[in-house]
Amino acid sequence: MAGALGGAAMLPPGVLGARAYASPAHGSGSADTPVPQTPPLKKYVDPLPIPMTAVPDRSVYPGADYYEVTMRESSWRFHRDLGPSPVWGYWATNPHHPRKSIGMGYLGPTLDVTRDHPTVVKWRNELPTTHMFQFVIDAIRNGDPELTPTAPPPYTSELPFPSNVNVWNVVHQHGGFTAPQSDGMPLQSFSPDGIHAESYTTLDPSRVEPNEAICAYTNHDHSCMLWYHDHGMGMTSLNVYAGLAGLYRIGDPADERLGLPRGEFEVPLILQDRTFHPDGSLAYTMTLREGEDTPVVNGKAYPFLAVEPRRYRLRILNASNERFWRLRFDVPRDVLPQPTLPFHLIGTDGGFRSPLQMLNFLISPAERYDLIVDFSQMPMGTNITLMNYHAPVHYPGMPGEGPEISEIMQFQVTKPLSGGADRTTPPKKLRLPAVTPVEPKPHTRRREWVTYQHELFGTMTFNAVPFMEPSQDFIEAGSTEIWEYINPNHDAHPMHVHLVNFQILNRQPIDAAAYQADYEKWLDGGRKPEARPVLANYSPARRSRRTRTKHCPTRTPSSRIRRR
Repeated sequence: MAGALGGAAMLPPGVLGARAYASPAHGSGSADTPVPQTPPLKKYVDPLPIPMTAVPDRSVYPGADYYEVTMRESSWRFHRDLGPSPVWGYWATNPHHPRKSIGMGYLGPTLDVTRDHPTVVKWRNELPTTHMFQFVIDAIRNGDPELTPTAPPPYTSELPFPSNVNVWNVVHQHGGFTAPQSDGMPLQSFSPDGIHAESYTTLDPSRVEPNEAICAYTNHDHSCMLWYHDHGMGMTSLNVYAGLAGLYRIGDPADERLGLPRGEFEVPLILQDRTFHPDGSLAYTMTLREGEDTPVVNGKAYPFLAVEPRRYRLRILNASNERFWRLRFDVPRDVLPQPTLPFHLIGTDGGFRSPLQMLNFLISPAERYDLIVDFSQMPMGTNITLMNYHAPVHYPGMPGEGPEISEIMQFQVTKPLSGGADRTTPPKKLRLPAVTPVEPKPHTRRREWVTYQHELFGTMTFNAVPFMEPSQDFIEAGSTEIWEYINPNHDAHPMHVHLVNFQILNRQPIDAAAYQADYEKWLDGGRKPEARPVLANYSPARRSRRTRTKHCPTRTPSSRIRRR
């Protein structure tokens, strides 16, 4: 069994569930329940859509960009050979043309904002009061054990939403330095008919209706790409699957001097996996299996993008519910000596980094990657295929239980070079803003967080405490802390901390099987703080010295520095 430990250090300002137990089904349903399968689709016949950009109104809150964004049900065609599907999406009011909302039905418009210039958004809920995937809501309400995880003793379980709510939503700006009132936590949910979760909050209450909430974002971040998505209590997975996600890009005017590809040569790629019924409608199969069977990029299955022979900047978001992707750019064997096209990584979740040439990368759910891909040496007519490999669902399980997806989309070099030449800066000559590494001090406070599922169909816990219990993670404003995450589960678990930014310090292997065994004994033995396993005792080197036996396979954990 593999495991992982990670630490994060928290600084002053400047989710997917893994399981400890495997199960034949991923949710409700028996082994005899037929799993929907997407009908065969011809690849690379639909052009890649580019999400529209919302237009701010600067007259409502002087000194801030203001948006009104409405959640609505609409119709969207995911592929030429599929019929239209009901979908949910975000629509932004256009202050210049109030009757022409900005959106495409599925996903949401991009919010392009400026660093340190505040943004205010009124989020409005006009979705139906019956869920698109009501069968899952009903199963949760009826106590399906696989969809209503059991809290460990001494805690009690409770349903995640009231008996009179089938749809509620709240928007989380993922990755930003955000005040808690505007964070979009699940317990801040609100329904289309104005029912509020217990922690619902809004700024400027005199300006909202019961089905609305106003949030403010500082944009006090480095230049980077964040995203926004639904975070409704008990139904986040369903709501995001239906389409409630969009990009939130923070830019710095100084970026214009860097020589990066801009405009049509800066391309967002929102990666998801979805399954479709024969009529083209979305099929939610996560109650029956792990992962979906069809790649979708910006809302299209197997799309293509016609490109020029020049450098492009690709802003990639993994917006899948649970699928990791390991990506590379495959080229015909007669074009390059090697079968993959090299590229440069220039940024991750928190912003720029020094350019790093790569041939492939692994991206987990909610992560963002910023790449420069150079098509200038590709002969006209070359097709470059974005491929996925060696990333089973659930990752890193082998061989994995979910459908395998290998091909995702194509870049087709069919457009002549415009403007006479590519005047962007070659990646090796880029001088990107440096992020100062944090140097922890000897007496910096350290905390351990064990993410674990004690029993099959049990709830995921942090340090054996379930989500609905009071938080343990209060820290002093302006302080620095190192957080170490330990994951003894079978699956990798991406970590994301709300309200703050952080830096990863390191990843450290542990003897995960031994740690899990002792952690289980601690759970069953009363959870006395003084008896909790000491993490340092499970490093492979230390255990080999103590036991002179070969340790079990390990995962490589991470350390993070959290900034407040």
